[in-house]
Amino acid sequence: MKNKYYKPRVSDAILQKKLRTSGAVLITGPKWCGKTWTALNAANSVIYMQDTDKRASYLKLAQTTPSLLLRGEKPRLIDEWQTATVLWDAVRFSVDKGPEKGQYILTGSVVVDEDGTENEKQDPTERMEHSGTGRISRMKMRPMSLFESGESNGTISLKSLFEGNAAVESVSNMTIEDIAYAICRGGWPAAMDMDKEDALEVAYDYYDAIAEKDASNADKSKKDPDRVRSIMRSLARNISTMTTDKTIIGDVKANDLSMTDKTLEVYLRALKKLFVVEDIKAWQPSLRSKTGIRTSDKRQFVDPSIAVAALGIGPDAIIEDFNYFGFLFEALCARDLRVYSEGLRGTIKHYHDNNNLEADLIISLHNGKWAAVEVKLGSKEIEEGAAHLKKLAANIDTDKFPAPSFLMVLTGGEFAYRREDGVFVVPVGCLRD
Repeated sequence: MKNKYYKPRVSDAILQKKLRTSGAVLITGPKWCGKTWTALNAANSVIYMQDTDKRASYLKLAQTTPSLLLRGEKPRLIDEWQTATVLWDAVRFSVDKGPEKGQYILTGSVVVDEDGTENEKQDPTERMEHSGTGRISRMKMRPMSLFESGESNGTISLKSLFEGNAAVESVSNMTIEDIAYAICRGGWPAAMDMDKEDALEVAYDYYDAIAEKDASNADKSKKDPDRVRSIMRSLARNISTMTTDKTIIGDVKANDLSMTDKTLEVYLRALKKLFVVEDIKAWQPSLRSKTGIRTSDKRQFVDPSIAVAALGIGPDAIIEDFNYFGFLFEALCARDLRVYSEGLRGTIKHYHDNNNLEADLIISLHNGKWAAVEVKLGSKEIEEGAAHLKKLAANIDTDKFPAPSFLMVLTGGEFAYRREDGVFVVPVGCLRD
């Protein structure tokens, strides 16, 4: 079901591989990130479970004969399948009946409980009796990276760096103003073909939808929209930091004295179920020294534009506050590296020890390879970032842990090159998967 307007995604190759090796594939990720478009690009038939004209009849059918909803040319896309979660078991059972691969693609914008804790609900369309392990493969999508949106020229490949390519020479066409705009617009596919001013409204609409409706729908418990906004504003102010829940609570209490630890936990859980909040876990390697490693998560949204919308600012405002611009730039880089590393079966983490030695981002692959990245918006900070990376690499106990595949300072600058000490300097406007 090809669409001539479809912009290729890094996830396309991931989906095709999973369809070749699994009976069904579940694509998760935040609303508006392009899951349905990517799935349609690979599907031969589709059913939209949230079609307002047909939703009631679909739900009735799910209660009686869910297998009828699976009929159609394969791969069949079941969009927003969690509308009737009994479809999970129907897909699993269908996949069990035959050896064919690539039968179904499911998309969903909410994390659905699979451990049985919600199975006491009366509505049979909300029951999940079995895990899909071994039958349903999973993949996560995020908003578009700069390479996918066409703003990065893609002359430097993350994959090639892990393969040992040391020929890093290129020039980015992105200016600081371009980067500021890309942060505020975000990676939302619907914004890519809009007028520049209109495109900035998409993130604001997304933020409003989360506060007014989606946060409550995530776990079917009423959320105060003003409280959702207050929490998201605090997260925005503390983006790319290891700020504690206690700090967030204190921040919110300035306008909401009733905020408690438990309340914050409930609201954050809802935001995570919606894939809005995607914090970065701490990386814990084997070190030569006995330095303690901090294990706190680093606060992040799935897209930096959410932070911008939460604070009600725009490109000019973040350029004027260069310090905060740096935190947002790190969030942009984290988003892009998450997208690029997904095809390498990699994850993004961060490192910070008790001696304040840090690496903003660690790319950790399933095969044990890893790379350390320092994010520096301005060229004046490159030397400092490289020094941190070399010190971290020297502290790794290579008898117990592999040496890094590479060290990289990811910048908002113009030129890509390899320093004499071996550290790569790469503009985010040159990077790709």
